[in-house]
Amino acid sequence: MIELRPFAKLGKSNHGWLNANFHFSFAEYRDPKRVHWGALRVWNNDRIAPNSGFPPHPHRDMEIVTYVIKGAITHQDHLGNQGRTEAGQIQVMSAGQGIQHAEYNRESDETELFQIWILPNKEGVPARWETVQFPAEGRDGKLVPLASGRGHEGAIPLYADGALYAGTLKAGQALRQPLGGKPAYLVPAKGRIEIKGAGGQPVTASARDGVAVVDLPEIELTAVEDSEIVLVETDQLN
Repeated sequence: MIELRPFAKLGKSNHGWLNANFHFSFAEYRDPKRVHWGALRVWNNDRIAPNSGFPPHPHRDMEIVTYVIKGAITHQDHLGNQGRTEAGQIQVMSAGQGIQHAEYNRESDETELFQIWILPNKEGVPARWETVQFPAEGRDGKLVPLASGRGHEGAIPLYADGALYAGTLKAGQALRQPLGGKPAYLVPAKGRIEIKGAGGQPVTASARDGVAVVDLPEIELTAVEDSEIVLVETDQLN
């Protein structure tokens, strides 16, 4: 099954400094049909005005991945971690037994990012934060695991049964992504792509559309335009 979830039909919230779109139920947006996809619980598309951001607030027992599309985000937490993550990079926070953190756009222009929450497979772990400067050219023409609970070499570890992949395709390029029937959710951060399963009709997704996939051994992705793609694959929830 491949289901297109157009950007125009996502949940929406605009606070002036924050323009957010929700792929799953979050904050004041509630849709009982869109609470999670496998262990993927949250996928928000946040656009944050310059010199603004999220003041200190707590999290617990959640794996939180931030993928920056444009600009940069600056993190600080009660553990003493501080860092700046820029476009094309990710930061990972294991909320575990509890963390208090803040995220700010210290840039002169708008920052856009995906905020992605994955349900952990182990609760009460020590809280942590990590970011890595993955080489952008290493993602040309393929999807690369950037954060993973499946032991992918070089990826930031997750306390979760799943992985986050990112990659770029030039117009006309294609790739196959094995899924083994597991739930996957992908969003083009930029561009436009076609997604096709074995024997099925292709589904076309534009930038910021969501695509939910399940019960397919693999999918084929073809770039209609130069595209940047983020995909999360997880286990089913018990």
